[in-house]
Amino acid sequence: MEQPKIRILLAEDDPNLGTILKAYLEAKGYPTTLCTDGQKAHEAFLRENYTFCVLDVMMPVKDGFSLARDIRKIDKKVPILFLTAKNMQEDILEGLKIGADDYLTKPFAMEELLLRINAIYRRTYSEKPLESGKSFFHLGRYTFDYTRQILKIKDKEQKLTSKEAQLLKMLCDRVGDVLDRSEALNKIWFDDNYFNARSMDVYIAKLRKYLKDDPDVELLNVHGIGFKLIVPGENTG
Repeated sequence: MEQPKIRILLAEDDPNLGTILKAYLEAKGYPTTLCTDGQKAHEAFLRENYTFCVLDVMMPVKDGFSLARDIRKIDKKVPILFLTAKNMQEDILEGLKIGADDYLTKPFAMEELLLRINAIYRRTYSEKPLESGKSFFHLGRYTFDYTRQILKIKDKEQKLTSKEAQLLKMLCDRVGDVLDRSEALNKIWFDDNYFNARSMDVYIAKLRKYLKDDPDVELLNVHGIGFKLIVPGENTG
């Protein structure tokens, strides 16, 4: 996949920090738009084409989580990195549920911010299709079209994000067998660190929710190993 030119939307209500971050990122060659509240950032995202979002969590008018939800309604793929002064587990989980790609707690080094942006950007725009010729699956009463990233049951369609589709495809390719956590993390997230592991758990929970309309289709945790997709009539062990 050809990487688009990086263009950053920065939402930060501290004008001093925001100005410093914008100047630093632009000095590194990344055009950056600075917005001092979430509503202005939302309006900017609607007007312009951004390929990366750096969002402060605590902002006036519209907070970072609300802004991220609005952005995800428009673009499910654009990377989102949250900045926060709090290192709260609840914040991390909330960000993961929305679809955050990473989380950086203030204070942080500029070099760390740049490394995070580059790593997230590279893995987002360099994703290659998972190796398997099969792209259409029957899962009980569901059908899953990996190419179109659509999970369907009767007239109900669920559009999946890229990571949701990749994870479901890996499970479908191994239906009835265990998908190793580390394998999925390294192939989809390119790293099996703690943050990515928590992110994958959130995605597994989302897939369970999408599959709940057929009680015969189960997505099981295999403690300490990974996950197993159970589909009636297609289980191998």
